[in-house]
Amino acid sequence: AGLWDERTTLLVQGNTLKTWSYASVKVERVQVALKTEGRPMDADIELWQGPDNTPCKMRVYVENGAIRPFSAVVETPRGPNTIAIRNIGQLEFPLTACVSAVEVPDSRYLSDTAPGMIIQGGALRTYPFDPAVESVQILLKTDGRPLNARVELLQGPNNNKQVIELYTEDGMDRPYYCVIETPGSGNVVRIVNTAPVEFPLNAWVEPLDVDEGGASTDVVLGGDRDW
Repeated sequence: AGLWDERTTLLVQGNTLKTWSYASVKVERVQVALKTEGRPMDADIELWQGPDNTPCKMRVYVENGAIRPFSAVVETPRGPNTIAIRNIGQLEFPLTACVSAVEVPDSRYLSDTAPGMIIQGGALRTYPFDPAVESVQILLKTDGRPLNARVELLQGPNNNKQVIELYTEDGMDRPYYCVIETPGSGNVVRIVNTAPVEFPLNAWVEPLDVDEGGASTDVVLGGDRDW
């Protein structure tokens, strides 16, 4: 059944909240995935750890949740933990959500392979990708200070296909890892450090799935269509 096992998957109607709770301290990270039938997706994801403690939260917008489903890893050290997903879209824009503690990708090897790009507070970096790259993996960490960032996927000038605004209270204890689908050509990932200048972050942005037989001569004419 893979990630979208019906036992861990729920339909979240517009303007409603669903939660997944893990009592065991052995659950150190979970994978959170969201998709739609092709409609836009607008959601809040929070990690609750005890009363009034939200060590990680993110706002996710995706233009088309079928072409570009959302997938991220939320670190959950020291349970119990609850993942809360709120669909803040309209009633007619339901989304399908899955939270799984089984076979969660471990992102730590990314930071072991090469030094990350340092992005100072208030600064941004852009990463253009070849059309053969079908998905991109992103890891964001700090030296232990809070992590505040915005991750954007653009296709064409200022044409946002996916936007993630995220906060974690400790970017070393709770680094942020996600996978972004990049179908078509002209894909650019933009990482913005939205924290003050004294809060730098380290970013790793690498291709994940690459179509080895794909031509890299596509021209972006706009939209999602491959011409």
